[in-house]
Amino acid sequence: MSTDLEKVKKFAKDLRKTLPRSSREKLDGYVIAARCVDKCRAFLLDMNGEYNYWPCSLASQWFVFTGITSEQFKDVVATGATDEELATWIAGNSKIKDPDEVLKWNNRLRDMRLRDMRSFHAQQYLEDYIPKFVPNHRPVYAWFDVYDLEERRL
Repeated sequence: MSTDLEKVKKFAKDLRKTLPRSSREKLDGYVIAARCVDKCRAFLLDMNGEYNYWPCSLASQWFVFTGITSEQFKDVVATGATDEELATWIAGNSKIKDPDEVLKWNNRLRDMRLRDMRSFHAQQYLEDYIPKFVPNHRPVYAWFDVYDLEERRL
């Protein structure tokens, strides 16, 4: 695959000035994937600001589930692929082929409470993160709320 940063620029969001898509927004049927695309494009162009493409606890959930690696995904994003082209690539490269399995995974992630996270490290990180970045008057009910509250989507 060849890198085409000029083409990447056509689709990239400057995350120093704007927000990536919500983790709830889907690409090829997967939550988290659209946000991954925004963060990866910005990373490739050094416009990611405070957003990390990798490592990222959200992205890692999607990469593990699909069997796609962060490096494979970065390489295809670097070609300047559109969202539609990326969706086709994801469909062809994900180890998950059953749409019902994707739906169940999406719902589990969308509704995951912090106490249900498997990683104690992730829970501890969010215990420190939430008071610093989420408005005090807004309760966090599910993991995705953390980002949507911080980014003022909720």
